[in-house]
Amino acid sequence: MKLLEERIIKDGRVLSEGVLKVDSFLNHQIDPQLMQAIGEEFSNYFKNKGITKIITIEASGIAPAVFAGIYLDVPVIVAKKNVGITMTDELAVADVYSFTKQTNYTISISKTFLNETDSVLIIDDFLANGQAALGLMEICEQMDVLVAGIGIVIEKSFQTGRALLEEKGMEIYSLARIKSLIDGEVEFVG
Repeated sequence: MKLLEERIIKDGRVLSEGVLKVDSFLNHQIDPQLMQAIGEEFSNYFKNKGITKIITIEASGIAPAVFAGIYLDVPVIVAKKNVGITMTDELAVADVYSFTKQTNYTISISKTFLNETDSVLIIDDFLANGQAALGLMEICEQMDVLVAGIGIVIEKSFQTGRALLEEKGMEIYSLARIKSLIDGEVEFVG
């Protein structure tokens, strides 16, 4: 997606060979117009996949997931990293390792929001090592829910995430695929 690549070049900051900071438009401050374009792009790509729900993990995946949900006209389910006292339903849970935060956490979704008739689209802000998507897939597996595809805003193609997800038979659509982050420069795939 050319618009996203241009924004990464303009406002993204390469912090190291593995870390790209995009907090000015994606995950700390959010550009609603860009998120709307991202949601529309995901919708156009996945519109014929029979999607009934979108799932994401709090918090950075929420904005692109909500806009995709608007265009696909389906609910968005947010996997929680912390279970609050209001989450009294039976939960499906999975453990996830965060590349960015360098820590493990447990994600959960109430079993009341998904069932075996659902076909879900997973949306996340980044694909690095694939652990977030694998965790969401594990939750879907626990509830016999079909994962129809995975939408990624920014993929770090030099990391192992895509290969892990493709080994599981997943269709992945990444809007910006980064080949390398070297010497402060972003190089895109293709």
